[in-house]
Amino acid sequence: MAKPKVLVTRELYERPLRLLQEKAEVTLNRENRSMTIEEIMAALPGKMGVLAMGSDPMNAKVLGAGKDLKIVANNAVGFNNIDLEAATRLKIAATNTPDVLTDTTADLTFALILGVARRIAEADRFVRAGKWTGWTPSLMIGGDIHDKTLGVIGLGRIGSAVARRGQGFNMRIVYYDIRRLDPAVEQNHQLRFFPLRDLLRISDFVTLHVPLTPETRHLIGAEELGLMKKTAYLINASRGPVVDERALVEALRAGKIAGAGLDVFEAEPQVTPELLQMENTVLVPHIGSATDETREAMTLRAVNNILAVIRGQVPPDILNPEIYRG
Repeated sequence: MAKPKVLVTRELYERPLRLLQEKAEVTLNRENRSMTIEEIMAALPGKMGVLAMGSDPMNAKVLGAGKDLKIVANNAVGFNNIDLEAATRLKIAATNTPDVLTDTTADLTFALILGVARRIAEADRFVRAGKWTGWTPSLMIGGDIHDKTLGVIGLGRIGSAVARRGQGFNMRIVYYDIRRLDPAVEQNHQLRFFPLRDLLRISDFVTLHVPLTPETRHLIGAEELGLMKKTAYLINASRGPVVDERALVEALRAGKIAGAGLDVFEAEPQVTPELLQMENTVLVPHIGSATDETREAMTLRAVNNILAVIRGQVPPDILNPEIYRG
């Protein structure tokens, strides 16, 4: 019996690829670049599955090109690149890779907190440029992290992991989420809930961990940045469009906040040019999950979702389970 056919839009780690190849005929993009929409659409006919990257646009037009498509397995925890409504209408399972990147992304978030507050990237550039002539009391003065207030917007898996790291620095943890925790849970984990505007006013560090939805697009704009302390820092390791990048530039330029640490950007891979010129920003290229261990674990998770569909099972990380009802 012929193996089902699967499209993989970027090269994979060897072990997950071998597992997939045992059960499926794999068409693999081996070039070190993203496939274009046209290339993906041309490759989809006859494929029962596609293992996509979080940057691949799985919109209604693309999904419609896969007449035999049964699953889109996103190799990412975020899934704003998938038109979930269209996938559901077409009875295509959509999956992501939760859990396995939580701690790695939380580590990167805290690296941004430390990096921007203690001016690590700026100090590194200073030394490499040969500008360091000796110790002085005012050299590269930054801000403390310990004993400060950490405001977590979105207390899901990653937000909770960041909060735990903050507690290790003896930080006061406040949070905002559309679903408030039970007060007993808050007390047990030393968390305090605040409405968004209040959280922005009291936090020394504001870190974003929400999915990108119509409601969260530009969740942080000029008004919200204007509520923050002048000594506060904004950290974004969620999705770029959660922050109005132009408003952030203006806030940084006007000294309304002290700095920003960004792993994600509004129009990746483009970055608003003014951010590149600012010393009080730490900018990294969407590397929240970028460790060998985590990236391989993510790929295994995506592959296992496809293998579940091949076996006739509901994939474990299904985002639209309603396609299997009725």
